[in-house]
Amino acid sequence: MSKVRDGDLDKMSLLFERYKRPLYGFFYHLTKDQDLSEDLVQTVFYRILKYRARFRGDGDFRSWMFHIARNVRHDHYRKNKLKKDDPLEAWQDRLEDSDNPSAAWHLHEEKELLSRALDQLPEDKREVLLLSKFQEKKYKEIGDILGCTEGAVKVKVFRALQELKEVYQKLEMRY
Repeated sequence: MSKVRDGDLDKMSLLFERYKRPLYGFFYHLTKDQDLSEDLVQTVFYRILKYRARFRGDGDFRSWMFHIARNVRHDHYRKNKLKKDDPLEAWQDRLEDSDNPSAAWHLHEEKELLSRALDQLPEDKREVLLLSKFQEKKYKEIGDILGCTEGAVKVKVFRALQELKEVYQKLEMRY
């Protein structure tokens, strides 16, 4: 990113290839809309290019990029005056082939239940779980993205996991 900031714009394609999938996954888990997720990824890279001079290089590029990604998502919904209540669908494409159909079916049901439980969480809790558990970001990085301390992130993740557990257990009792 330092090279892009300093004018070597050819390196932007390398950044795009390296980070488009994690960004797409982040957006898709929040929106469940493929086209919108692709558009938001493009917007993030447009802003990276536009604001490249603001990248200081003293922090982690991924944290800076995900900070931009959060802003892009918030700007999109603010601009379109949409409320983000779209449910997360089952992660059927994440199921691996199994020699044991019963185990695969059970795993599918658990993932579907987890998806429903995630869907019922408030957006801020879903977001912190997606960053920490699915994007595998460190708490310090998440703190940089969210603009809070590492300790505050630990509390947010703990509370989000507690609420997820409660929602999951309630859903489990119904099924």
